[in-house]
Amino acid sequence: MSEIGFSNLTWDQVLILDQVLDEVIPIHGRGNFPTLEVKLKYIIRVVKDQLIEQGITVKDTRLNGSTASYILASHNGISHKDLDIIFGVELPHDQGFQVVKDVVLGCLLDFLPKGVKKEKITRTTMKEAYVQKMVKVCNQQDRWSLISLSNNTGKNVELKFVNSLRRQFEFSVDSFQIILDSVLDFYSNKNAKLTPNSYPAVLAESMYGDFQEAMTHLQYKLISTKKPEEIRGGGLLKYSDLLVRNFKPACEAEMKTLERYMCSRFFIDFPNIVEQQRKIELYLHNHFIGEEDSKYGYLMTLRRVVSDSTICLMTHEKRQTIDMITFMALRVLGEQAVLPSTHNVTCFYQPAPCFAVGERCPPYSLTAGPPPPMFIQPYSPLHLCVPNGRDLKPTNQRRLCFN
Repeated sequence: MSEIGFSNLTWDQVLILDQVLDEVIPIHGRGNFPTLEVKLKYIIRVVKDQLIEQGITVKDTRLNGSTASYILASHNGISHKDLDIIFGVELPHDQGFQVVKDVVLGCLLDFLPKGVKKEKITRTTMKEAYVQKMVKVCNQQDRWSLISLSNNTGKNVELKFVNSLRRQFEFSVDSFQIILDSVLDFYSNKNAKLTPNSYPAVLAESMYGDFQEAMTHLQYKLISTKKPEEIRGGGLLKYSDLLVRNFKPACEAEMKTLERYMCSRFFIDFPNIVEQQRKIELYLHNHFIGEEDSKYGYLMTLRRVVSDSTICLMTHEKRQTIDMITFMALRVLGEQAVLPSTHNVTCFYQPAPCFAVGERCPPYSLTAGPPPPMFIQPYSPLHLCVPNGRDLKPTNQRRLCFN
C-alpha cells in the first residue's frame, strides 16, 4: 500500500490471525448459567449481521490492541490477553446505542446451548449473567460504547462500537488494528481453504501514523507515542506495564516529559486515594491473571515512576499515594508467601516513649462495644534486608528499600 499507515499481512501472519479467530472462547456465566463456548469469528459475524439487519451501518470490523500486536510480531515474544473487536458504526442518534446493546444481548441468548428454555430469559438477565462491564461515551469528540463479555481466565471479549473516537491508542506498540472484513468474507465461502497460494488480502493499520516505525518499536520493544497530552489517566498504568515487560523508552529525554504528563493526567482523572487504589487494583485484576509473580515488579515500577515524575501534587499527597502503592506491593508478596521470616528481617522503627522510674503510665479505659478502628502509619524509611532469600526487587539486588 502507498499509505504510510497501512501494510498487508504476510501469509504467516494471516495463518496466526486464522488461529486466533478460530479459537473457541469461553464466556463464563454467573450463578447457574452455563458457559458459552463460541469461536471468535462466529461472534463477530453474528453481531455484525444482526447490526446490519437492525439498520445500523457497519463500515468495518477490526481486531485491536495487544492481540493485533501479537499477530504482527508473535515471533518476538509478544503476548496478548483481551480480544478487542472494533465495529466501525454510524450512531447519529442515542437510540442507536440501545439497538447495539439489544443486538449483543440477543446474540448471547442465541448462543445458549440446546435444551435451555430461552423463552423466559430476558435481555436484562443475559446482561447480569454474561456481561462484565458496559461503557457508553457520548460527547462532542467521542461517541462509542463498549460491551465486555465475562471470562474468568482474563481473556475477555471486548466489543467496541465506535462512531467517533478522538484517540484510539496510547503508545505506538498498541496502535495496530487489523481489518477483518476480507477474512470474514473468505470464511463465508464454505469451499474456500487457506493456503499459501490462496488467502485473502488482509490490511493492518497503525493509528500511530507510520506503520513501519511502529513495527520497529514493536520488534525492538521500544516505547514511543505522539501527543502525550491526549493520553488519559490509565496511560500511566499501561506505561508501567510495558516497562515491567522489558520495553524501553525510544528516547529517554522525551520519556521523562511523557512520565510527567501521564502522572499529572492520572491524578486529574483519579483525584483521591480511594479512586487511585481502585483503578490500580482493577488493572492488576484485568491484566495479570495467571501472572501473579509479575504483580510485585509492576507495582514497584509504578511506584518509581510516581515518585520520580509527579510534580502536580503537594508533598503529603504524593507520599500518601506512594505509601498506598507500597502497601499494595507488600500485600502481593504476602499473598505469594514470599515475605521473609523474622530471622532474616532487619526492621528499623521508632521506639515508644520512655517513662522514668516511679512515673505512672498513661491510664487506659475499656468501653463496651466493638473495638475502635486501627490506623497504621508507615514509618519511613522501611528497610527489609533478606540475606539469603528470594529477590524482592525487579532487579537482581537482594535489598528492598522504601524511601
